[in-house]
Amino acid sequence: MTLLTVLLQAAGTSGLGTLGAALGIALAAIGASYGIGKIGTSSVESIARQPEAAPDIRMNMIISAALIEGVALFAVVVCGFIL
Repeated sequence: MTLLTVLLQAAGTSGLGTLGAALGIALAAIGASYGIGKIGTSSVESIARQPEAAPDIRMNMIISAALIEGVALFAVVVCGFIL
């Protein structure tokens, strides 16, 4: 059996909304952590190549990470309302 079939059988018909909300929260957290990690990696590599541009790179990194985290928080709140 596939994983989806097992999950649907475990959830039953009444818990599909709860299962979807839980998966949405998990995907939002995983996506945000991956995106922020990718930003951190790229910014460290950029600072290593051009140390004189470190303040600008750091500022852009913090702004980008805050925007990603804001979107992830919005997704978690929306999925939380479903619960």
